[in-house]
Amino acid sequence: MINGAEPETLDPALISGQPEGRIAKSLFEGLTRFDKFGVPVAGIAERWDVSADGLVYTFHLRDAQWSDGSPVTAQDFTASWRRALTPATACPYNYLLFPIKNAEAFVEGKVDFEQVGIAAPDVRTLIVTLENPTPYFPTLCAFTTLLPVPVALIEKFGDDWIKPANIVCNGAYMLDKWRINDRIRLRKNPRYWDAANVALEVVDILPITKDSVAFNFYISGAADLIMDKGVVPTAFLDILRTRRDFHSAPFLGVYFLRFNCSRPPFDDELVRKAFALAIDKKRIVEKITRAGEMPAEGFVPPGIEGYTSLEEYEMLPDPAAARKMLAEAGFPNGKGFPLTTYLFNESQQNESIAVELRDMWQKELGVNVSLVRQEWKVYLNSLSSLDYGIARSSWVGDYPDPNTFLDMFTTGNPNNRTGWSNKEYDGLIALASGKWKIGQPSPNVASGGSEDNVPFSIFNFPFDSRLAILQAAEQLLVVSQSPVVPVYYYVGIQLYDPSKFGGIEHNVLDEHPIREMYRK
Repeated sequence: MINGAEPETLDPALISGQPEGRIAKSLFEGLTRFDKFGVPVAGIAERWDVSADGLVYTFHLRDAQWSDGSPVTAQDFTASWRRALTPATACPYNYLLFPIKNAEAFVEGKVDFEQVGIAAPDVRTLIVTLENPTPYFPTLCAFTTLLPVPVALIEKFGDDWIKPANIVCNGAYMLDKWRINDRIRLRKNPRYWDAANVALEVVDILPITKDSVAFNFYISGAADLIMDKGVVPTAFLDILRTRRDFHSAPFLGVYFLRFNCSRPPFDDELVRKAFALAIDKKRIVEKITRAGEMPAEGFVPPGIEGYTSLEEYEMLPDPAAARKMLAEAGFPNGKGFPLTTYLFNESQQNESIAVELRDMWQKELGVNVSLVRQEWKVYLNSLSSLDYGIARSSWVGDYPDPNTFLDMFTTGNPNNRTGWSNKEYDGLIALASGKWKIGQPSPNVASGGSEDNVPFSIFNFPFDSRLAILQAAEQLLVVSQSPVVPVYYYVGIQLYDPSKFGGIEHNVLDEHPIREMYRK
């Protein structure tokens, strides 16, 4: 199976990319797990009860084992979630645990872990108390960050715990081999509780980023499946779409650009908007991606029930308006504009898009942009350290709710990676999540650390629902402030022969668990 980039890590608490997530979900299993339709179903928890007010989840764990034969216990989840929340771990997704009572307060050092709403009264029962009703919490429990890990083993081996000789797993597969830039070999875990329904005995994960190499591996039979959309050769798409082994469907994913708002020139919203308005998104999807992608006007992709994306705020390319904004920012016709960089990770498609964007900005704005290509691990580090001017990015929804796309741009969120901070935006997200009520002292997330009320212009919005609040936040993010520019909504693409393989279904979360796949 061709998986895209070489994994940065296999530690669930540190993972932030899709290639790593696919593997981690094969090695470890949470309270719930995704099936081939992207639906959360029973995992290590064979069932759960929810209180009438929606605040207390009681998970009843099945009789499951780690690959070394020791039992999987409720205390394993408690220890793993505590590790993910501990600031020293530097978990980029720790905020996914913030629906749990006092989880965010623990991260901020305000309470001890004993006050966090996670309790294990016995080895087979885990009780989770939430701050506010969170209907998608069972979906979160299937996500990578909430997977259990062998904490005692981590304390013994440190960073080396994920090496094949040391690692202990509770998922459908074990880590047999890991040869950097060659392959990761997964071998079926005989102690997995559902091993009888896992068909593939051995799976080799190939880290290939060049689409020509990936296609040669596939067409020659050296690889059975291409599961990463980024390495499907766009040059052959017209032909590939006619073949029975080509599979595509939209899902909750967006390709977008980040601006580094922490330093000039992109600390000026006029500059950011000028660069955004100079982009012809339709040209990119028709000339480069060519798989049926839709140009993105909003950040939240269509497909979430009850939510309307920002199509009404359509931002078509408007070079004249872009040049006017750049002139207002002090750079008429691009004169005096500092040399800036456009960062992207290795992939032929990413490079083609980078070249197209550079040419658009040169033609329409008169500015020069230097392209910087980096391999996956270095690229992720550059994003996190804000070592870029503009950066290519993507985001795939972790659960079917607009919050999964919007909450990461709050102040201090590890996945923000733009340097952008806006109290009004923080307040909207806090309001939508139930962490704050209008008229009450604002929480830290909305006030940047103080307990003062924030002078929101959001009072002018006639909010009649949580989704209306999130729509206002999305408008502020994309239209008013523009620290990010949505480019297009993803279409999931896989290459495999359906007469040879099954267990793969299209779904809005683009979840394709290996344990569901089988050879016909």
